Parts: sequence; C-alpha cells; structure tokens
Amino acid sequence: MIVELTRVRVAPEHTEAFLAARPGMLADFRADRTGFVGARLVRLGGGEWLDIVDWRSAEDRAASRQKGANRPGIRAFFEAIDEVVSAEDGEAV
Repeated sequence: MIVELTRVRVAPEHTEAFLAARPGMLADFRADRTGFVGARLVRLGGGEWLDIVDWRSAEDRAASRQKGANRPGIRAFFEAIDEVVSAEDGEAV
C-alpha cells in the first residue's frame, strides 16, 4: 500500500469551504480513482492540515495525480487550499 502525505495550509476564512468540500472530494475519488483505499484528514493547528490518502499501488497513485482536479468535488476541495506545504508518498510496512 502507498500512503500519500500532503500537508496544506488553509486560511481561516476558507476552512468552512475546505471541510464542506471534503465529502464530495472523497466521493469523487471513490467513483473515479482506481486503487483509492481511503483517506484521513488531520488538523495540525496554525491553519495547517495533513491529508493522508491510502492507495493500493504506486501506479494507482500516479494515475490519480495525472487526472488532477477532473471532477467537481475534487476541484472544490483543491480550490479551498491556500498553499501546499509539502507532499510525499511512502510505502506502508
């Protein structure tokens, strides 16, 4: 399993939209992303969040990255993010 770790910054005035968009983003991932296993969102403080997404394989993760924000729920979630602080993938062991 591949674990995608993306740390983002969301301005206080965008937090409501960010959280409201999350269910739609997850629904679109389930419908459109082969190998999507699940996701968790962690509030870190200071307007930062850690999005933890599990993928069946590195190939599935790469295919998802190529699609980008191709569906409305995904697009709305991404648009509420002010800054990507860091992003990396790792293998669950």
